[in-house]
Amino acid sequence: MAVDVRRFTHKDLPKIRQQLIDVHADAYQDAMDVEFNQRFPWFVDHWGGNQNFDCVIAFDGDEPVGFAYGAPANPYREWWREHMNPAPEKDRTFSYSELAVRTKYRKTGLAEQLSRALLNARDEDLAVLLVDAEHPRVQAMYEAWGFRKVGERQPFPDSPVYAVMLTELPLT
Repeated sequence: MAVDVRRFTHKDLPKIRQQLIDVHADAYQDAMDVEFNQRFPWFVDHWGGNQNFDCVIAFDGDEPVGFAYGAPANPYREWWREHMNPAPEKDRTFSYSELAVRTKYRKTGLAEQLSRALLNARDEDLAVLLVDAEHPRVQAMYEAWGFRKVGERQPFPDSPVYAVMLTELPLT
């Protein structure tokens, strides 16, 4: 897909915040009545407030059509380690927090393009993400890119139960 993928950091959050919220609202339009999804602006502020926040946004002309973002975890304090015994010795993990693609751009390869643009530029050893356990096709998509399920987690009382997925970087 011919889009322009641009990288942004913590310093860019004021100018990209609304773009992220708008793309998310389109991507989750069928589930925006769920209170957890309505709190997305809080998550943007939380992750974007991290000094090491890393974000890629795909543009079709001037329109943002998808994004992916996250931030590095604190070494050896990664929450995902509780799901593995033994846990990998590698200690640098990128927490891949969010991926969203506008509905009309789905099934175009954009999700993979964004994921690779974000993750393959990272110098951490590992990447971790959460996938709604009730979405096996999304989990299979990440597995095709090299992630593997290592457990399940419900990080908030009103959030879905998520599959905890881990991979080595760079993606294969």
